Amino acid sequence: MTPPHRSGPDPYWNTNVARHPGILRALPEGCDDALDVGCGDGLLLRKLAAGGVKRVTGIDRSPEMASRARESAADRPNVTVLEGDFLEAGLPRAGFDFVCSVTTVHHMDFEAALVRMRELLRPGGRLVVVGLAREASAADWAAFLAAAPIVRVTKVLRRASAPEGMPVAAAAMSYAQVRSTARRLLPGVRYRRHVLRRYSLTWEKPRVA
Repeated sequence: MTPPHRSGPDPYWNTNVARHPGILRALPEGCDDALDVGCGDGLLLRKLAAGGVKRVTGIDRSPEMASRARESAADRPNVTVLEGDFLEAGLPRAGFDFVCSVTTVHHMDFEAALVRMRELLRPGGRLVVVGLAREASAADWAAFLAAAPIVRVTKVLRRASAPEGMPVAAAAMSYAQVRSTARRLLPGVRYRRHVLRRYSLTWEKPRVA
């Protein structure tokens, strides 16, 4: 089997980075302000800034990660990195055209995080959440077992790694709980479960009539 071709300037690859292309494709046309919740070391921030977004804000409650993100984006004047708790930070209500988050919401109160993200979006803005959930049903475990060989091989071939010191946490909610809660809080949300043990939520905030 031939290893997959490494495209782009990514300094590392993992199952979170694998979702970056989809997030970038979801950027609304003419996006002025984007927010990355749980920005980690800033890899996605830099991609958003390079993708034509006028102003990019990242927030992470880890001092180490926020510092790394700030340092990595020092050459990009359109990037701002905040250190703090997303649920309590003084972010502008309806201040963003695009809000994204990669494997961060399971570190927070899920409902509170989705409500906050919803409030921060401007009318017509788009939200993309990539998350982790736990297997709870027979169907969940069947999907997990079917995908396990693909996940293992892909990680080996792509030499999966993560930045040192990246905070980790186990997912408390099941896929079904994530799906039902998201549908209740974000009417019309598109839910998708991905092979590499991630789910995604994509939602557009209704425009004011």
